[in-house]
Amino acid sequence: MPREAEPSANEKAFLLKALQDEQIRLDGREFDQYRPLELTFGDEYGVANVSLGKTKILAKASAEVTVPFADRPLDGIFTIATELSPMAAPHFEVNRPTETEVLLSRLLEKTVRRSGALDTESLCLVAGQKCWSVRVDVHVLSHDGNLTDAACFAVVAALRHFRKPDTSMENGVLTVYTPAEREPVPLGWLHSPFCVTWSFFGDEGETALLDADWMEEQVRVASVTISLNRHGEICQIAKLGGVPVEAVALLQCTSVALTKVKEFSTFLDGKLAEDAKRRDKGGFMAELRAENDRVVG
Repeated sequence: MPREAEPSANEKAFLLKALQDEQIRLDGREFDQYRPLELTFGDEYGVANVSLGKTKILAKASAEVTVPFADRPLDGIFTIATELSPMAAPHFEVNRPTETEVLLSRLLEKTVRRSGALDTESLCLVAGQKCWSVRVDVHVLSHDGNLTDAACFAVVAALRHFRKPDTSMENGVLTVYTPAEREPVPLGWLHSPFCVTWSFFGDEGETALLDADWMEEQVRVASVTISLNRHGEICQIAKLGGVPVEAVALLQCTSVALTKVKEFSTFLDGKLAEDAKRRDKGGFMAELRAENDRVVG
């Protein structure tokens, strides 16, 4: 397996001196400032392209009718699949998950799926027999640090943008309608959780940075990922090794994280509204009225 490239000793020393002695980041950002966040939606529903600085993520949601799990007959199925290929960074290999990919997958699982963001009961079609299986595929296109926050934002954006085919049940027969027959319907969404990752520097982790890029990630001594929604409800806190972090510092990080999550939520709502306005042509009923007008004329 190829080894991940590492910054030189001089680069590490220069970055740490700038952070601890000069109190500045190499890219000029404040310690609690994110890189520019961009979001675009594809022509299909459920495709979200997210850029966080030079880190780029593509998330695509899809759905198919399947059989529910035997122990959850009234629930649909929801899965998240991550892929880190050599396109993202040379040290990633296809079908050989690295520690980074495993940790990313687990954090997304705990943040989005286990927090109950998606109402899985609304995915049930026929109890114990048929349900919707919703899947989100996360593709990392470019890795320049903080994959977790970017990937989580992409997953939430893709799910909120996604529309599944409408269905009906008559005399025990399930009918799945095409988009031409009925307008697709959005998923049952309960809340929008986002990840906010802090990185700590110094011998005792006294310096905290938000949204570390790849270079900063190479020299940090600890990191904490806080997942919460705009209402301040914490979904999970992950601290995977490294030096201990003081409780007071963690509370301060959580307070700032809540502010950032509210900004994320407002940003996503605005982008969804823009996309809905772009797509709005009056809906299926307007098409029917147009057809009738042509027939009458």
